Amino acid sequence: MPRTKPFDDYYNHYEEWFEDNRFAWLSELDAVRYFIPESGRGMEIGVGSGRFAAHLGIGVGVEPSEAMRKLARVRGIDVYDAVAESLPFGDGTFDFALMVTTICFVDDVRTSFTEARRVLKKGGRFIVGFVDRNSDLGRTYEIHKEENVFYRDATFYSTDDVIALLDECGFEKPQAVQTIFGDFRMLTRIEPFTKGYGRGGFVVVCAKNPS
Repeated sequence: MPRTKPFDDYYNHYEEWFEDNRFAWLSELDAVRYFIPESGRGMEIGVGSGRFAAHLGIGVGVEPSEAMRKLARVRGIDVYDAVAESLPFGDGTFDFALMVTTICFVDDVRTSFTEARRVLKKGGRFIVGFVDRNSDLGRTYEIHKEENVFYRDATFYSTDDVIALLDECGFEKPQAVQTIFGDFRMLTRIEPFTKGYGRGGFVVVCAKNPS
């Protein structure tokens, strides 16, 4: 069952996080943008309020939370009421698909990755951004998850977990970048991302749907 209740009930708190932690989310945005193709049609799985999609020029998304869908539509996103495990699109529809801070709320990650591959064209990119469970940030979130209305029911994954799942689902050539190397609440500027993983709290992995 989609874990939408916290996002429907506390959508204002969700939006406030981006305002209160502006440099953290802009740092995440830059890391995601690194893998976004310069052209082609893309979609976001778990588009939320549309903040990433709107800034990345992605016009289509799916989102099971009604409150989030309303916010995304205000930002100009064509958003569908659907879950990651059952995407309402035909095979090979998109050049790239994005999933940002969504994997931890998905009931069946393998099925969601398989669905992402299905709707991608051959050679298309699947871009997954998430909090790395093995990072300092991930460990902090895990310890205090009961105190957070959004992460209370979340399942965090390590970068190695995500890469292994991508491999199981038939993706190839994963690449990763990382950012947020300290306390995100203390950032006073956009934090540059670096290639690889293992130090950053927020990691973006991009893998290819084989040609």
